Amino acid sequence: MITNDATILGILFIILAAIFYTASIEKGFFPKFYKVVPPLLLCYFIPGLLNSFGIVNGHDSQLYPVIARYLLPACLVLFTIGMDFKALVKLGPFALIMMFTGTVGVMVGGPVALWIVGTLSPSTVAGTGSDEVWRGLATIAGSWIGGGANQTALKEVFEPSAALFSQMIAVDVLVAELWMAMLIYGAANVYRFDKFLKGDSRVITEIQKNLEEKQIAGQRNPSFRDYINIAAVGFGTMGIAHLFADIITPYLAENYPGLAKYSLTSSFFWIISIATFIGIVLSITPLRKIEHAGASKVGSVFLYILIATIGMQMDLGAVLDNPGLFAIGLIWISIHALLMFLVARGLKVPFFFMAVGSQANIGGAASASVVAAAFHPTLASVGVLLSILGYAIGTYCGYLTALLMQWVSQGF
Repeated sequence: MITNDATILGILFIILAAIFYTASIEKGFFPKFYKVVPPLLLCYFIPGLLNSFGIVNGHDSQLYPVIARYLLPACLVLFTIGMDFKALVKLGPFALIMMFTGTVGVMVGGPVALWIVGTLSPSTVAGTGSDEVWRGLATIAGSWIGGGANQTALKEVFEPSAALFSQMIAVDVLVAELWMAMLIYGAANVYRFDKFLKGDSRVITEIQKNLEEKQIAGQRNPSFRDYINIAAVGFGTMGIAHLFADIITPYLAENYPGLAKYSLTSSFFWIISIATFIGIVLSITPLRKIEHAGASKVGSVFLYILIATIGMQMDLGAVLDNPGLFAIGLIWISIHALLMFLVARGLKVPFFFMAVGSQANIGGAASASVVAAAFHPTLASVGVLLSILGYAIGTYCGYLTALLMQWVSQGF
């Protein structure tokens, strides 16, 4: 067993580099492999193998606690700071309507799916303490509204057991990837779906033209100073968030102990909430220009290191201990999809906005840009814009969804 955290961190970086290198190969075995197995799943799965086979001890390692408290707040602010409110408005009402419809679909779908499965199979949703199923589902809510960073934030707030969280990762990734595949299929048949939805795709052509012009104008190579500024914003915000959380948490715990049942006495909840809020505020200042130098790319590096350390704590033997959880995931995504189609059909929204608005919730920046690019490469930034909005609201909306699921679970 390897116990040196420096060695383990080096191994995790090598694993991530190998995954993304092989995912970039365009010919031979790997393109076929990654059509079936998403790279994100491997980022969890391979470190999980190291833990499951006793090569490392993820439970005793201090990597995850340190990375979660230092890199996660920095990651969130670097994602959020690139939010361009003016660009979002210019996309027109359909983009925001479908984005928020997707969010509502996740917030409603989770409690409803939990209630349906709990009614039919109470044993599936049974559990006590850290094994309460709603705690694990809370992490999926964070992932499906925002992304991996929001998922980790809610994991720390609601503290599901390692075994339960392992199961939730499997449900999250596999169900989300299945839905993404369906949306990409829809992109290849966009005219048929637009005809069904009665959507006018001419507005998409106009947005595409505007984005091409903006991308050319904003491109630049990052300098050393840019990277220093990115680090200063990310870690400076992290420090401020820790400072205020250390003041707020003891005050609430001492004077309002009843708030503990809502996790409002959790230090980590306030660290994440404050960091996200600062990111939103900075997005309307000149500092948002650091996104042109690659702020979100640096944030993505932090996020994947975080994902690898989470994977290192997983017990892969527990993934299939409760297969009924996949039923919750499938019902949940079906409710989200049904609401998206109903609203799109009612408002005659082009399929592009429905697909990207959905994926900006369910998949985050990476997969939302992939779905958007499936329509046209220059439209990838629409997925990124909407998914950044998801990062901004993911923790808050995921938290509310978790409270709803907690309430539903009390009936079983």
